Amino acid sequence: MDIYLPIAGMSINFFILLGAGGLVGFLSGLFGVGGGFLLTPLLMMVGIPPAVAAASDSNQIVAGASSGAFAHWRLGNVDFKMGLVILIGGIAGGTVGVQVVKYLRAMGNFEFVMKVVYVLMLGLVGGAMFIESWRTIRRSKKGDAAGGEEMGGAKLGQIFQKLPLKMHFQRSGINTSALFPFGIGATVGFMAALLGVGGGFIMVPAMIYIIGMPTIAAIGTDLFQIVLTSANVTLQQAWVNKTVDLLLALTLLFGSTIGAQFGAIAGRRMKGEQIRILLAAIVLILAVKIFFDLILTPSDLVSLAPAKGGGH
Repeated sequence: MDIYLPIAGMSINFFILLGAGGLVGFLSGLFGVGGGFLLTPLLMMVGIPPAVAAASDSNQIVAGASSGAFAHWRLGNVDFKMGLVILIGGIAGGTVGVQVVKYLRAMGNFEFVMKVVYVLMLGLVGGAMFIESWRTIRRSKKGDAAGGEEMGGAKLGQIFQKLPLKMHFQRSGINTSALFPFGIGATVGFMAALLGVGGGFIMVPAMIYIIGMPTIAAIGTDLFQIVLTSANVTLQQAWVNKTVDLLLALTLLFGSTIGAQFGAIAGRRMKGEQIRILLAAIVLILAVKIFFDLILTPSDLVSLAPAKGGGH
């Protein structure tokens, strides 16, 4: 059954979109990520214009992450104080990102820049996360985990103990400077506008390995900030760039809302290092896929005209 997407300017099978939303929702609840790092490339693969895919994905992330955040809130996994600090940075970064998207679309280079940034960010984050998680699993099997899954975070977190604006985050059980959570929030907000992602693949590792939060608290808190950061980006994309396809977003979020509940339940049955290494593997596979798209399809590297869709 095909449906017509007015902003994207194309028809597509309804069940393909529904299934994609359900898959991404499951990942949202399981990993504490918005799922945009997976869904935006998938939408582009089926022909959705890049700018429309990114903006509409941010819209559906709001609902999918809301469902996952609610599930984790009921389980007591959300550090609201930390989430608010990150959110302030996210709103600032998202506002800047929307203006950058407007400029890149006018130049006709949006899709190329998007793919390059995807490869760099996914490759670096996924690689570091995979190596650390694999080492943690090996130490656990040998019985010398020496402090548990958050060792990497504890070591790096010591650096930020010396920075000003220290705050106590009771739910996470840490005292740290608010500067880094604000800064990583701003980075994720910018990425949300540019790539249509919730930023969980960056935020969750940063919360665990740098800030020093427990894995389950990092996941719940990340979902909380994703909801409001993505909502801010969606509203600005609709107003400034006119790239939000409401029908596309509604179809995706219907599936993602259901999938997120199952993901949150599945997450309770897995250890922190198991969750992280699985997320890292998915991130790396996607980075390789986008990299090969870049080198195997040179005709699509730089568009000679602004991307179609999005009100043009």
